[in-house]
Amino acid sequence: MPLSVLYIGGTGVISSACVRASLALGHEVHVLHRGTGGGHGTPPGVIEHRGDIRDPESVRRALGGRTFDVVADFIAFVPEHVTTALELFADSGQYVFISSTSAYQKPAAILPIRESTPLRNPYFPYSRDKIACEDLLVREYRATGAPVTIVRPSYTYDRTLFPMDSGWSVVERMREGSPILLPDGGRPLCTLTHAEDFAATFVRLLGDPRTHGESFHITADTAISWRQAFDAVAAAIGASPDYVAASSEEIAASDGGWGEILLGDRAHSSVFDNGKVRSLVPSHAPGIGFAEGARQIVEWHDRTPSVQVRDRERERLMDELIGRHRGG
Repeated sequence: MPLSVLYIGGTGVISSACVRASLALGHEVHVLHRGTGGGHGTPPGVIEHRGDIRDPESVRRALGGRTFDVVADFIAFVPEHVTTALELFADSGQYVFISSTSAYQKPAAILPIRESTPLRNPYFPYSRDKIACEDLLVREYRATGAPVTIVRPSYTYDRTLFPMDSGWSVVERMREGSPILLPDGGRPLCTLTHAEDFAATFVRLLGDPRTHGESFHITADTAISWRQAFDAVAAAIGASPDYVAASSEEIAASDGGWGEILLGDRAHSSVFDNGKVRSLVPSHAPGIGFAEGARQIVEWHDRTPSVQVRDRERERLMDELIGRHRGG
C-alpha cells in the first residue's frame, strides 16, 4: 500500500525535488501551501491543499480532518512552528523535520562530521533556532515516543539556485572581468549536494520506523573547496576569474548579515560521513558533481532573463573590500 505523504511547503528547491521523487515511488503525494505563486510549482499527480501553516485554522479547513502516513515539514524554523505542526498532525504518522547541517558544532572539532557531532553554533541565529527545534523534538520523542525524524541538508541546490552568497552577481562579474571577492581565499571545504540526489535518499526514509527519534544528514560524499566551486562556475561560462581574498572576520565587520553566514557556516570546512543514512538506504549514491551542477545552473539562468538579478549592494561592498586589499 503506498504511503500518503504531506509536504508542508513542497515548492522550494529541496522540497519540490522530494515531491517528484515521492511521486516516482508511488506515494500519494499531498502539498500544503498558500497558493501565492512563486517556487517550483507542483507536478501532475500532486493533491494540493491551500492553507497557511502559520494559521492553524486555515490548515484545518484545507485538510478537512485528513491524516497522513508522513508529514514532511520544510518550513519550520523556530520551536513555535514545530509545536504548531505537532498539534495539527497529532493523529498522523511520522513527522519529518528539515533542519540544517549548519546546526553542527562550528568549527567541528573532528572531521568528517557525523550525526553524533555536537550541535552548537554561536554565530548564526538561523542555526540556533534549528537546534532549538531539534531539542524540542528530541524531548517529545523521549517523553511520548512520537514518531519524529530529523533530516539535515547541506548546501543543497538545483539549477535555479547558486550556492554562492552573491548569486548571479558572481557570474556577471566573471563575464565582465571584474574581480571576485573570495572569502578566506576559498580554502574551506564545502559539500554541495544536488537536490535530486538529496531527494532520492530522503524519500526512502519515509515510513521507516527505524528513523523514529533519529537524525540523519543527507549530503554528497565528496567535499571540494569553495575555490573549486567558484572555478566550476567559471568553467561553465568560459571565464578566467580574478580572485581577491578577504577573511570572513573582515567581511563580518563590514556586513553583519553576510558575516553570520560565513562565520556560522561557510568559513568552516564541512565534510560529512553518510554512513548512518546509507545503513538504512544502501542506494544512497549522489551522482551529480558540482561541475555538472554549475553547468545546469548557468544554462538555466541564461535561458531565464527574469532571474538574472545582480545584488548591487553586495557588489558595492565587494568592491570596497577589494579596493582595501589592492590599495585602490
